[in-house]
Amino acid sequence: MASARTTAPPIPPTFISTASPTSFRCLALAKKKRAPNCCPWRMLIRHRWAAATSASQRLSQARPKSSANVQTLPLRQTLAFRQSPCQTRRVVIGLFPELDAPGGVQRAGRHLAAVLTEFASSRGMECRLISLNDSPELHRMTLGGREFVFTGCNRAKGRFTVTAIQAARRKAKLVLAGHPNLGTVVQTMRLVAPKLKTIICTHGIDVWEPLTVLRRRTLRHANLVLTPSRDTADHVATEQGVSRGRIRVLPWALDPQFEALISPGSHPIPPGDFPSGRVILSVGRWVAAERYKGMDTLITALPRLLTRWPELQLVFVGTGDDRAWLEELADQNGVNRHVHFLSGLSYSEVAACYSACEIFALPSRSEGFGLVYLEAMACGKPVIGGAHGGAPEIIDDGVTGYLVPHGDGIQLATSIEALLKDPEHAKEMGARGRQRVEYEFRFNVFAKTLKKILREQCES
Repeated sequence: MASARTTAPPIPPTFISTASPTSFRCLALAKKKRAPNCCPWRMLIRHRWAAATSASQRLSQARPKSSANVQTLPLRQTLAFRQSPCQTRRVVIGLFPELDAPGGVQRAGRHLAAVLTEFASSRGMECRLISLNDSPELHRMTLGGREFVFTGCNRAKGRFTVTAIQAARRKAKLVLAGHPNLGTVVQTMRLVAPKLKTIICTHGIDVWEPLTVLRRRTLRHANLVLTPSRDTADHVATEQGVSRGRIRVLPWALDPQFEALISPGSHPIPPGDFPSGRVILSVGRWVAAERYKGMDTLITALPRLLTRWPELQLVFVGTGDDRAWLEELADQNGVNRHVHFLSGLSYSEVAACYSACEIFALPSRSEGFGLVYLEAMACGKPVIGGAHGGAPEIIDDGVTGYLVPHGDGIQLATSIEALLKDPEHAKEMGARGRQRVEYEFRFNVFAKTLKKILREQCES
């Protein structure tokens, strides 16, 4: 009787997208000369891993021996990426686009990494954190008293993918991806660890439009998709086709570092060019592709407000390529002397800007969540946001601030007037906002909820 021939599984698209010509030659040779039960993509993994290891050794020899932001601890001791395959402890893995950088996605990633590390430690498990874009060093960070260690892959997608696969082969129990763009790597890890539990985190704008076919597929096949708001959950279900039973809402938290900066004993100092007088503050990127944030509406509403409060100032904190357009708009409306743009600020200076302003406003058409609203509320400021996206899930209209339709300059001006003419009412709104953050959006609340989710996945 003829023996049954084993059909090799197809080559994962992730490897095709990042494979070098040498990798393809290796794959062609594997197809041509492999044994009946030999899988060609496994040979490709070995080839890619050997290449990545060789490149890593060359980098370690070439880079400086000391760095202010890097712990020079042995990678083998800390992350155990090169432990023998006979290790007995189960492993949880965290994949992130970037951790050691400013930005909302990066901040959320640090929150996830800290909790994932603490969860693994509490259950006697290994935790391996891998960052795509960070420098190829071992990084040690602390967040809210929680320490975590991760390694960067220096924007090398091939090295990132192979490192993740190598980690998955060593008794991996669960992997959490901090961004949907990393879902294809997660799907590839399942080829070497079929029982691996997978969680993919979304943020907002990243899932507003249909993703590529492959990325949608990885979301649909994940054990769980986390979203920061019900609005983002709706987008994941409608635009990406993910079953609602696989979606869980997990709101982001106020950053512990920010909380420390605004604590009663701290006195952050605003930058020297922060204006005096009554200040409306808006924090966010000034990007032409993100004009939906409504900063232009704030500028066009300003002339009406200045007729009654001529000392009023509007401050934008952020960075981006759209500053010139906003400055021109301010000039066209005759308010350029009352509009200020501050960029390159430290986290402490940003916290000081929140504390020094009277009103916070970001009348955005759609925010996946809106961490800036949390920061303003934590500082006891009344908040004005757009009546769309995730903002209504944070701002209680008429209680902690106001919600206005996107692009409605008249309604925006009316809401600001209501706060300016009644400072006591504005302070009461700010106090209620601070109280809500205290009970619902502190980091320990986020950590408790995420640990419960991780425990459910590990035990299912």
